[in-house]
Amino acid sequence: MTSISANLQAVKSRIVAACAAAGRDPGRVSLLAVSKTWPADAVRLAAQSGQRAFGENYVQEAVAKAAALADLDLEWHFIGPLQSNKTRPVAEAFAWVHSIDRLKLAERLSMQRPAGLPPLQVCVQVNVSGEASKSGCTAEQAPDLCRAVAALPNLKLRGLMAIPEPAQESAVARRRFGDLRALRDRLNEAGMQLDTLSMGMSDDLEDAIMAGATIVRVGTAIFGARARA
Repeated sequence: MTSISANLQAVKSRIVAACAAAGRDPGRVSLLAVSKTWPADAVRLAAQSGQRAFGENYVQEAVAKAAALADLDLEWHFIGPLQSNKTRPVAEAFAWVHSIDRLKLAERLSMQRPAGLPPLQVCVQVNVSGEASKSGCTAEQAPDLCRAVAALPNLKLRGLMAIPEPAQESAVARRRFGDLRALRDRLNEAGMQLDTLSMGMSDDLEDAIMAGATIVRVGTAIFGARARA
């Protein structure tokens, strides 16, 4: 068993245990393997171990990787900050975008989504910890942005995404994740139909699952430490 295969199994076991602790069905939590900076060969090894969904941050790297692995049935998620001038390749090559933080991005993705593809699944990114260095709209901006994104053709608004600041204590992490869940619930009470909470990474996936995560984005625990950010 390769280390990637063993790591994948270990992460999946963590997800099952976290769901048991939270009283949740593990089938309601998806694992997104964050493969940014890792070569196509590493993704292929993970795919051979049953992983299908992969997350990428860098457009050119991701598009090249997807082309190199076109023989596999993989689902590509864009999870990093996205510049307006790089939306076309993302609209053409990805199934999901987790990092919508302004309407202009969503409008360009909608316009550039090829007609032969299904709607692009998207999440609105919310800066739940208020860090100046983090992307994402504010919680106050999220309702208007979500309504505008949901109205666009060629996109399907699925939910919310967040990358809270690293927390040493589980209580802090759970509070941030809980804030995102509460925002999602308020939006649904107002008439939206959001089923996705993309939150939690290698170090805090248990706290995210306890708070209601439906997608956890895990890189280091699967592939190892990265050579670059």
